[in-house]
Amino acid sequence: TLVTAGVYLLIRFNMMLVDMYLLKFLLLLSSLTMFMAGISANYEFDLKKIIALSTLSQLGLMMSILSMGLFDLAFFHLLTHAMFKALLFMCAGVLIHMMNDIQDIRYMGGVSFYIPLTSLCLNISNLSLCGIPFLSGFYSKDLILEVLSMSNLNLLIFFLFYISTGLTMYYSIRLLFYTMINDYNLMVIYNLYDEDYIMLKSMFMLLFMSLMVGSFLSWMMFKYPYMIYLPFNLKMMVIYVMILGFFLGYMISNMKIYSINKFMMMYDLSN
Repeated sequence: TLVTAGVYLLIRFNMMLVDMYLLKFLLLLSSLTMFMAGISANYEFDLKKIIALSTLSQLGLMMSILSMGLFDLAFFHLLTHAMFKALLFMCAGVLIHMMNDIQDIRYMGGVSFYIPLTSLCLNISNLSLCGIPFLSGFYSKDLILEVLSMSNLNLLIFFLFYISTGLTMYYSIRLLFYTMINDYNLMVIYNLYDEDYIMLKSMFMLLFMSLMVGSFLSWMMFKYPYMIYLPFNLKMMVIYVMILGFFLGYMISNMKIYSINKFMMMYDLSN
């Protein structure tokens, strides 16, 4: 509620904000917020911080599409994002609780062998956040990016949007590698018991929602379908940046330097 209150307020007041100079300023600020949060999430090792920064990135996306005057798209993304982000936070909570309250993702690894259903929920919500086709995040995110591609905005906003989308994929793959694919490193006395079935009931409801709610809502909310007319490469641009982000995240995660802070190893590149 606290996170999305500002976005919701601006969606409600969208008629009053029309044709104000404020909106151009808001567009720049929210695109930069999106970009900054995506960059920051790649250098974090705290599980909750990564998820919070990804939320900030999505809020930047909502605000920027709102500042183009498309309040219905902003609300649509708000609702779909609520589904998978709630699921993501629940999975992270279960995971941190089972790790004996340790939040650092460097301590985790091989979790999918011990709590497979929670890991399934975590991964699906993560991929829905990335905008993998036909999960719920795809319907809102892809529509937003295509409407952006049709609008006559400058190259800066365009690049910020697409790079931020790629960065989303990047830190999600990084998170997946650290928690699921890494070796089970006993850097902490684990508290891994079987699945938390009380949590799983609500998690599976949210899982169903984060698979289905995108197509349902896009069918129910919009009075008329958006007319998208783009050349093939521009239409596929979202998929291209996702693949690029996937490979970058994969390659960075494959460097076998799990224990050392990657930031110091990649210091020149980061600068």
